[in-house]
Amino acid sequence: MRYVVTGGAGFIGSHLCEGLFRKGHELTIVDDLSSGSMERIDAIRDEYPETVFWKGSITDLAFLKDSFCGADGVFHQAAFVSVPGSIEDPLTNHAVNMTGTLNVLIAARDAGVRKVVAASSAAIYGNLPGLPKREDDPVDPLSPYALAKLTGEGYGRLFGDLYGLSTVFLRYFNVYGSRQDPHSDYAAVIPKFIDRLSRGESPKIFGDGEQTRDFVYVKDVVSANIRAMESGATGVFNIASGKETSVNDLASILSTLSGFSGSPEYAPERPGEVKRSVADISKAGEAFGFLPGYSLEEGLLEMLGHVK
Repeated sequence: MRYVVTGGAGFIGSHLCEGLFRKGHELTIVDDLSSGSMERIDAIRDEYPETVFWKGSITDLAFLKDSFCGADGVFHQAAFVSVPGSIEDPLTNHAVNMTGTLNVLIAARDAGVRKVVAASSAAIYGNLPGLPKREDDPVDPLSPYALAKLTGEGYGRLFGDLYGLSTVFLRYFNVYGSRQDPHSDYAAVIPKFIDRLSRGESPKIFGDGEQTRDFVYVKDVVSANIRAMESGATGVFNIASGKETSVNDLASILSTLSGFSGSPEYAPERPGEVKRSVADISKAGEAFGFLPGYSLEEGLLEMLGHVK
């Protein structure tokens, strides 16, 4: 098949590209390199010289229409990926995560693409009571980022109903793995912890550390994307491990794996953060056979092997 991956130079996108190439598919990568890196594209090209790369933004509809020509399916991973960043800059968040996703759907429809599998987020659930989170639970977006992701899902449903474009939106919980940038102000907690521990510094925890997350390894996310594309499934699906882990416990596990004996450093809680998060992943299992293959410890050990 011929697939397009938006955001293919990013963390999840680059792993997805490699997974698709290993299955023998033709691939076009679309990325504006605002957060992705050319080094990732070059690394993919070294192994798969047939890689086609288009540099441009999902905010440019004409560009997307050109790059989507002849595609059988689109994996939409491009995003402005930051809850705090969306609070500081809601206009950029809107342009990329809301208008950009609409552009992807329009370009896919006009190119005759069979299916779009897009990245959504667990952030849409907010802090409403009730765990584990199920796809039919009420939602309460607490940030412009979360609101944009929810709106993207709504557009996906409408494009299916109105235009016959099959769409799947995967609600990622906390994805981790190699290639995450620990130096961004908005970096995810695991690469930040690993970076500090590698320098002999204590993990820095915002709030009391009792907030919980459902950490899912990037290779399991790649599997979920490919399975969703190859199946007849449509709709929204949680993609997670189904296990709840506190940030304090995460810091303890990583400290043990890294041989660090100090205590965490605590800082004030950040606005817009969810208190507890864990997913019910049974719907994805039933629809396209998704089952995580990595425990948290297994994923962290593999990630630490890449870091060293």
